[in-house]
Amino acid sequence: MLEYLLRLALLLPLLAGLIWGSLWLTRYLQTRLHGAPGAGGGRHLQLVETQLLAPGMKLAVVRFHDREILLGLSRQGLVRLGEAPAPVTETA
Repeated sequence: MLEYLLRLALLLPLLAGLIWGSLWLTRYLQTRLHGAPGAGGGRHLQLVETQLLAPGMKLAVVRFHDREILLGLSRQGLVRLGEAPAPVTETA
């Protein structure tokens, strides 16, 4: 019984450390590969909004080079449904 408790006392912190380390590494790699969230430095593609229509079907509005593009997404692929100039936003 003592051997079981010693193994448990050793392995539980080790397992918790591995979980924490993998979560930290995932967050680090995401920010390094995709840039810091909200930075937008040099990024030309931005997801504006999505709307779920049915399971496996949704609409998405993306901003790309000062254009807003409406996309229809399904399990079979995606289709461009419409396009319009992006509204001008004033920064204060």
